[in-house]
Amino acid sequence: MTDSCVAATVQIDARPDVVYGLITDLPTLASLAEEAVAMRWRKGDAVRPGAVFSGQNENGARSWSTKCTVTDAEPGRRFGFDVRYAVIPIARWQYDIEEADGGCRVTESTWDRRPGWFRKLAGKSTGVPDRAAANAEHIRLTLQRLKQRAETG
Repeated sequence: MTDSCVAATVQIDARPDVVYGLITDLPTLASLAEEAVAMRWRKGDAVRPGAVFSGQNENGARSWSTKCTVTDAEPGRRFGFDVRYAVIPIARWQYDIEEADGGCRVTESTWDRRPGWFRKLAGKSTGVPDRAAANAEHIRLTLQRLKQRAETG
């Protein structure tokens, strides 16, 4: 992948299957994320490649929806999905989980897939002119919330 990538990793004192269960439960993932406020299955109702869900996103007074297609669903190891707005590719999001130190290490990554001509327009419509900086902060917050949720049950 040649698109710009933003990623961060956190150590979580919980089993990989527990963490995987949290990030693949759409209402839970939406509650952990910064911009996503709702996620709903649209095609299929289980986490497997090809399943499609919609994402409702908000930033202040701005809101938008996306179509997400699951690309990776390896229980306890990886969850990934591609995001589109209408027919325009937006991003790829991926969660990699590896056993470590009695728990697991989780890396959340995103690749910006927006065409150059769309970036300025998207920045205005979402209120986020610097998507890489925003995603870096959003990933930090999401991983912090995931750690807290997984470790407290």
